[in-house]
Amino acid sequence: MAPAYKRILLKVSGEALAGDNSFGIEPQFLQAIAGQIANVAKSGVQVAIVVGGGNIFRGMAGAADGTDRVTADLMGMLGTMINALALSNAISRQGVKSKPFSAATMPSVADTFTARDAKQALEEGFVVVLGGGTGNPFFTTDTASTLRAIELECDVVLKGTKVDGVYSEDPMKNPAASRYDTVSYDEVISKNLRVMDTAAFALARDNNMPIIVYALDDAAGLSGVLAGIARSTRVGGAPQD
Repeated sequence: MAPAYKRILLKVSGEALAGDNSFGIEPQFLQAIAGQIANVAKSGVQVAIVVGGGNIFRGMAGAADGTDRVTADLMGMLGTMINALALSNAISRQGVKSKPFSAATMPSVADTFTARDAKQALEEGFVVVLGGGTGNPFFTTDTASTLRAIELECDVVLKGTKVDGVYSEDPMKNPAASRYDTVSYDEVISKNLRVMDTAAFALARDNNMPIIVYALDDAAGLSGVLAGIARSTRVGGAPQD
């Protein structure tokens, strides 16, 4: 059976790479995520990835601690590049071609991102790993995920989290919180259901880019999410036929 999606954008948070640690990269979790991505790529799906940097440095936290916001966000961008290099290398070790790109110019580290070059790499069978966020301060890597998905003409954004979808409240704090199977962009924004930031949802809404929110530790893995087996929430967009 042909995959439901031809090209996807996966958002991988820095916290996911940290695993059970509060900081850095846990090799076990890095390899597990790389294995899931490689399996999907081997099935014929083109995969682009945006990585966060919260396991290395979080710009907003740095700004709150006294660093000016622009400098703090630049430090966060460098953190995402550490993760991008690590994840790209781990995917390559799974037997799938992978290429890192950076939104910030650093030619000795990675190719500078352009939509043209990244799309060409996808069409040539590479998994592309995108670091550096949008390349601008004041924008999160969630917003970068939606932006890159639109630029690269992806079919869907996949956001892996610690919970299996979008809830009315934080289910970790309120076990009675209700879970959505589907929810509109406007409802997510108006009710401030903060799985991603408002700018990311607004950009997705304006460009009709669907977002699927799922649990990273779901036993069915990324392929199960794409097949509709794993529990998830679909935000906006028209479902696949």
